[in-house]
Amino acid sequence: MTKSTLRDEQKRRTRRALIDAAKSLFVARGYSTVTVDDITREVGCSRATFYLHFTGKMDVLAKISAETMQERAAAVYRDLDVALTDGSREAFTGWIRHALDWFSTNRDILPAWDEALAVEPEFHAIGRASITALSDAMPGYLARWPANRRDEARFRIELLVTQLERYFTRSQIQGTIEFSPEQAADVLSDIWFPALAPPGKSGAPVPPPG
Repeated sequence: MTKSTLRDEQKRRTRRALIDAAKSLFVARGYSTVTVDDITREVGCSRATFYLHFTGKMDVLAKISAETMQERAAAVYRDLDVALTDGSREAFTGWIRHALDWFSTNRDILPAWDEALAVEPEFHAIGRASITALSDAMPGYLARWPANRRDEARFRIELLVTQLERYFTRSQIQGTIEFSPEQAADVLSDIWFPALAPPGKSGAPVPPPG
């Protein structure tokens, strides 16, 4: 192995160690109380080394989402694109269960993401891009909407994302909703399967006048 390759491997390991340390600290202590010094202390490196890899705390949190989740959120919504192409309520309900499982798998880091959105105005652009990426992952669904209503189609997807996230948070993290995920998947399908139908499809909303 050449010196250049060894250096690249060391950089890769250091980057991953910083991401893993930041994730552990964010999960244990929340986003706000963790500092760059805390992260570097966990890894045993300097602030200068940290800034070789990341621009700051917001950047490392964004990279945690991008690089450590076993399944990216956009991949989940690519699966929704397939389920809606199938067109059956059964396929959609299966997707709802899958989406709730995704939240469960990633539940530990989600509060840090919400906290960053609350305390870091600059993080809003990252949060917005993460939401936009979900509807971008559904080109088949968007193509079934008239061009002049595709913004509405994207908004419907964003509302679905919001309700799934809030249901999961209140049910599985806060414990303020007592309804099993299996039952919830059926009820959410009752609400969202017709709500996502493009105009002209069964269960679709009536187009606004004018």
